[in-house]
Amino acid sequence: MRIAQIAPLSEAVPPKFYGGTERVVSWITEELVRQGHDVTLFASGDSETSAKLAACTPEGLRLLGYRDHTASHLAMLHQVHRRAHEFDILHFHIDLLQYPMFEDLNHKCITTMHGRLDVPDFMPVYKTFTGMPLVSISDNQREPMPPNVNWLSTIHHGLPAQNCPYSPEAKGGYLAFLGRISPEKRPDRAIEMAIRSGTPLKIAAKVDKADQDYWDEVIEPMIHHPLIEYIGEINEEQKKEFLGNALALAFPIDWPEPFGLVMIEAMSAGTPVIAFRNGSVPEVIADGVSGVLCETMDDAVAAVAKVKTMSRAGVRRHFETAFTAECMVKKYVAAYEELLAARDSVIALPTASAFAPHYGEMNGSARPAISIAAMPA
Repeated sequence: MRIAQIAPLSEAVPPKFYGGTERVVSWITEELVRQGHDVTLFASGDSETSAKLAACTPEGLRLLGYRDHTASHLAMLHQVHRRAHEFDILHFHIDLLQYPMFEDLNHKCITTMHGRLDVPDFMPVYKTFTGMPLVSISDNQREPMPPNVNWLSTIHHGLPAQNCPYSPEAKGGYLAFLGRISPEKRPDRAIEMAIRSGTPLKIAAKVDKADQDYWDEVIEPMIHHPLIEYIGEINEEQKKEFLGNALALAFPIDWPEPFGLVMIEAMSAGTPVIAFRNGSVPEVIADGVSGVLCETMDDAVAAVAKVKTMSRAGVRRHFETAFTAECMVKKYVAAYEELLAARDSVIALPTASAFAPHYGEMNGSARPAISIAAMPA
């Protein structure tokens, strides 16, 4: 297949530091190329890929200092639309800007929803442009969405099996907190968990400007305890050692996390996850196998003792059965083929009318038939 992957321009693909979506786009792209597909990646110019790179900005916009990325994304979408005839599938990873521009090409478009979907500001687009085929990254992620959006599949993230090398033992004996400092990620819970259990905690996380007050007022005063070490933002290579040597990953979130990529990164290394039961967590963590699911802080403190007896080989096996890049891309290719088969079956109908109902507007159904009116290749 000829496939276009359309990435956010905030970070390079893969990102130099923090950037979950861009990292997933890289894993999808590289695995598709490995499987023999003809892939073009629309991304920033400092991206690294074995696919054809269509550079849409010189570098990732965050590192360039851009505050508003809308204009750059619109320029990229213009380029993608102009070249749309070159591809069988257009796979978007940029939220919702493409919805109106590509409404006439819904039959060859897929959008993976990477973020939270319970933001009221975005609902007018979801309710208006119901034809765009969507992929959720967890079943839980779908819950806030209108009933008539066009879900094509749920596909959990996956990463290359060798990305975080399996470590049969935790050399460091510490709890790891990885990601960013924000109220919904609850690093304060991780700190409390460490102190109450008497276990060292290492925090590798960035502080965005939006979360500076939370850092200044809540977290910074807490990190001066002798059990707590704040490292700051780390790169991909540092992350492998950081996760592989940890006793467990602390994932004490307090929001409906759509997926939580760091959970499978830890599991890849054989490191179990201590996670609060929110959002996608129960879909990712097998309780007692790849981690411990918690309802309360008392549960989390008790979980520190439990993970010491867990099989790291068992954690790795759970990862290998469900969360590799190969598993993920196999499901994406099936979704692509389903979309193309639906288009081809409609084109083959002898009674097709140029006035067929528009894709997404047939009786309000969640999986409507595709309109064949003026359908390009």
